[in-house]
Amino acid sequence: MSSAPPPPHGGPPPPGRRQRLRARWADRHALPRFGFWLLTRGMTVLAGCAALYVLNGTLIGWADAYEVLAGMTSPAAVRPQWCAWPLSLAGWAAVPAVIGGAAGYVITEQIQAHHAHDLEEVLGELRRLTQPPDAPPSCGSGE
Repeated sequence: MSSAPPPPHGGPPPPGRRQRLRARWADRHALPRFGFWLLTRGMTVLAGCAALYVLNGTLIGWADAYEVLAGMTSPAAVRPQWCAWPLSLAGWAAVPAVIGGAAGYVITEQIQAHHAHDLEEVLGELRRLTQPPDAPPSCGSGE
């Protein structure tokens, strides 16, 4: 009639994969502006373009899908056309918009990083730097 010892209590179980992914997705707001934009807006557009490319690659062929996406071939020149036209529009408008948006965010961040400071702020910093250092605290030994 021996009873088994109770299992050691080591705290709550580790979070599962779903909980970790949910926490990471919730932390996206802590990213810099460019990272947040790229993760939320840019990836959405690029995922749509990738889905169109895969659909066209399977229906009209991968080389033709690339040529339609890049604008080298007219969507009217391939069959079926119903899927080539959206791919052509994505290659003409959506992909350059994402690239332009990314470039705009990077340039804006660089400009803001090198933005001129207020004159009073700069003068206050210079005054602080030109002040003599404070005297070190005394040891209190009385000698």
